[in-house]
Amino acid sequence: MNDSRFHAEDHLARSGSTEPEGAAVRQVTSVPGPVLFARYAFPPNHHGYCGPADNVAFFQQGVTGNDDGGLRAMAKEFAGAWPYLELIAHGTGLADPLDRRVVEAYWVGSPRLDQLSVPAIAGSMEDRFRFTSGPRFSSLAEGVLAGGVPHHSFAVFCIYPWVGLLGDDRRAAQALTVLDRCRIRWGRVLSLDGDQVVVESAPLTWDGRRLDYGAPQVETVIRSIGGVGMVAELAVGDWVSLHWEWVCDRLNERQRRFLRHFTDRHLAIVNEAGAHSGPATMLG
Repeated sequence: MNDSRFHAEDHLARSGSTEPEGAAVRQVTSVPGPVLFARYAFPPNHHGYCGPADNVAFFQQGVTGNDDGGLRAMAKEFAGAWPYLELIAHGTGLADPLDRRVVEAYWVGSPRLDQLSVPAIAGSMEDRFRFTSGPRFSSLAEGVLAGGVPHHSFAVFCIYPWVGLLGDDRRAAQALTVLDRCRIRWGRVLSLDGDQVVVESAPLTWDGRRLDYGAPQVETVIRSIGGVGMVAELAVGDWVSLHWEWVCDRLNERQRRFLRHFTDRHLAIVNEAGAHSGPATMLG
């Protein structure tokens, strides 16, 4: 592991800052890995898609902001995300799947993902999905061979079945909405109003053949409930990460570039596969 960016990431994570030295930006307050995980995992848990049944307790644990056993136990109940965290940690020499560097790599992205070997990723996919996916497994394996890595966008675009449903006229609109809301997207803060934040963000589009980004649109998202939330202080002009209708965190420029990079990578894999077989055939 001699990638200089990889070692720089470790240094920044250990120092409690994710900004390059000398950057003229507001200080980012670092939180423990389990808390960062809760910020990103709560939105789908709130919708009942994954994680512990008691989403109120999970939210409260995240708000408390302590790296304690309760929050860690709840994180392990995310059956979709937890194996990816283990893969990233074990494949890059970290003992804790909830190390902040691991959590950030999965949800946002980092050079750490490119340190994982193709056999390690493929083996993880084999263990998790060959039995349950049946004939679809070959397309999942092709996604890994095409450069897929255990980033959340890989799960959204290359593992979940929603891409395949884009080819069904009856369900295409719903599928596009789920893909757009389920991915971690980025937006610029335009205004703040109590528990709500108005942001500008580019939604996904589908033209019948390709997934792409549309023109930026203004939307209202949530950062807290009754003034209680997990997200750090925000200001107009900040870039933030978004999951479903929630703000997850404030992004620095480096993080935003990584999030865009890995999202682009997995969109390209889907679009390239679709050019040959069609999304409905590929994942439906």
